[in-house]
Amino acid sequence: MISKEKIKIGIPRALLYHKYHKLWESFFEGLNFQVVVSPQTNKKILEKGANLAIDESCLSLKIFLGHVDYLKDKANYILIPHIVSLHRKEEICVKIMALYDIACNTFKNVNFIEYTVDVNKFKPEILGFLKLGWSLKKNPISVIKAYLKAKKDQENFQQNLIKQQEEKIISMKPGRPVILIVSHPYTIYDSFLGIPIIDFLEKEGVDIIYSDIAGEDKIKNLSNNISSDLYWTYNKELLGGLELYKDKADGIIFVVTFPCGPDALVVNLCQNKIKKPMISIILDELQGEAGLKTRLESFVDIIKLKKKISV
Repeated sequence: MISKEKIKIGIPRALLYHKYHKLWESFFEGLNFQVVVSPQTNKKILEKGANLAIDESCLSLKIFLGHVDYLKDKANYILIPHIVSLHRKEEICVKIMALYDIACNTFKNVNFIEYTVDVNKFKPEILGFLKLGWSLKKNPISVIKAYLKAKKDQENFQQNLIKQQEEKIISMKPGRPVILIVSHPYTIYDSFLGIPIIDFLEKEGVDIIYSDIAGEDKIKNLSNNISSDLYWTYNKELLGGLELYKDKADGIIFVVTFPCGPDALVVNLCQNKIKKPMISIILDELQGEAGLKTRLESFVDIIKLKKKISV
């Protein structure tokens, strides 16, 4: 008896993948789909995405389109989440809100699937996944079971990251400089954008902690210390993490992609309110590696000097 080939669900390794990949992969695998994830970002993917995007697009969106292009003929469906709001009176940045529409208008004859989360319009995540499973002709009970398991897998994954970071903070040697990275997961954990920065800092003898790795219960209101008016959820989470960890760090590095408006505003807010050595690294497709390393090296030298003087 010949087994029927599984339907393939493509997931671009960009933007919200770096935050929700456990949720997505567990959900589709629980429904007996084959998950196909695009490879690590490389120059070819970036160049393809840049050619597809309009000039005003941020670097992160260009990379995302490059990943979608890679998957277009390698999967039966490609997941593009439609996330608008996760909490009342808050929103996600415009580029993420519009991902599904951008993809549909950029690529023709590609089967995109989506789930919507818009708490401000009473569309919770579980309802979005239920409709997603229904669109794929899956039994609602099976869909709910797969979602609940996927949600648990995602929570366990996040809790494990938090535990690892807390253990790392406890075990850090007093003499080593500590730098707090404030950056979206889709920037700092991207192999082409953020990982080279992490590798360079570690070679310079720096301990790194990340503002995005923090329990929601701990950071929920901490961002208000910097701004009570900010309503972009993911930026608020980064600011909450910054407030949680800033006293553990000797310096702060913001890593953002050009030209991100919300990130630019957040950096400016922090520069005015936080009295701690900090720099902003703005990445675009024309970023030179030599200049980037020079800035990072200079900042690390300053941190090391200040730490040596204070001892």
